[in-house]
Amino acid sequence: MLDRKIAPPIVDAVDFKLQLQKADVTELDNGIPVYSISGGAQDVTMVELVFFAGNSYENKNIVAGTTNFMLKNGTSSSTAFELNEKFEYYGAYLNRNCYNETATVTLHTLNKHLNEVLPVVGELITGSIFPEDELNIYKQNQQQRLKVSLKKSEFVANRLIDESLFGFDHPYGRYTSIEDYQALEREQMLAFFDQYYRNGKCIIFVAGNLPADILTQLNNVFGKLPLNKQALPTPQYEIKPGTDKKRRIENDPNGVQGSIRIARAFPNRLHPDFIKVQVLNNLFGGFFGSRLMSNIREEKGYTYGIHSYFQNHIQQSAWMVSTEAGKDVCEATITEVYKEMAELRNELVEEEELQLVRNYMIGTILGDLDGPFQVIARWKNYVLNGLTDEYFYKSIQTIRTISAEEIRQLAEQYLVPEAFYELVVV
Repeated sequence: MLDRKIAPPIVDAVDFKLQLQKADVTELDNGIPVYSISGGAQDVTMVELVFFAGNSYENKNIVAGTTNFMLKNGTSSSTAFELNEKFEYYGAYLNRNCYNETATVTLHTLNKHLNEVLPVVGELITGSIFPEDELNIYKQNQQQRLKVSLKKSEFVANRLIDESLFGFDHPYGRYTSIEDYQALEREQMLAFFDQYYRNGKCIIFVAGNLPADILTQLNNVFGKLPLNKQALPTPQYEIKPGTDKKRRIENDPNGVQGSIRIARAFPNRLHPDFIKVQVLNNLFGGFFGSRLMSNIREEKGYTYGIHSYFQNHIQQSAWMVSTEAGKDVCEATITEVYKEMAELRNELVEEEELQLVRNYMIGTILGDLDGPFQVIARWKNYVLNGLTDEYFYKSIQTIRTISAEEIRQLAEQYLVPEAFYELVVV
């Protein structure tokens, strides 16, 4: 019998033996690969179609994002209102997102309604027509949102730091303007849709307490489509970083807060140092107990929060320090960021602090494995980045075994102020 007077033993997260559930992989009749994770107690299914239709493939700015958003705004047989009513009637949720290399169409639905709503998703992929009136409404709304956003220092800072790192002509550094929306034409979207959706390259990821006939249903809707039949052009973009390493922008003369971005370009996940640097990043500014938070938030009180993280693009990533602070302490905040870099370069981290970070990172991974949707998201990340589950186990091993001296050497190599771009927008 359980003795409730005795506390259970405390087990560190680093001692957990984590296992990544294998994804089942199959193909539809037309060669579309399908990755699936079955599990969970609720009869809910997620179907995500990933198209190689991000803004890297567009010839004119914002065509890819607009095409992706307007997939739900009318087909040859249904109006936008009718499409939305179909999803609403069955309690299903359809989302669209456009990224640099890829664009997604994601469906969440109860299993018992999958056979009703899945064909509607197929209708979007084959028959979207981008009605002129819907496009005009979209353009008007987006211009208004952009005008409002441009008054916010954090929005402007995020745009400008990416441009500094990659150059405006690179998909990672490009941003939108009012003129871009005004220049949008329906024919541009029709052409992009035909090449990159209707005749494009697609990968399907499914997860949930999957029905037994899930592959049959997917095959009936998507297995006869002319997808994955043509070779897509490989986008080639040259990185042209800015020459001004330190920029100060006054966006609002009456502003009382500055948005600070300190960033450098960094290799992608395939680089041998990438996993190790994740540990260094968490020590530096990757979680609430990090050095940046302890110094700049807790001790100095310059900001409510400061974070260091990686922008994980497929071709290239960026190491970013991001915060908002009172404009009178922006320069002091930047000084403290460089001070923390110097300490990591020059001093060994103590074992207690390193163990705390190890437990935090392993615990985060453990949370990311909680349920089929989270597991398939990790597999999607691996598949799109050309990785396998070996990367998962290598990450765990690296977090457990990396030494304080290795961290110091990484800081000495990468946390070099001269490599970082510095931006303040007030």
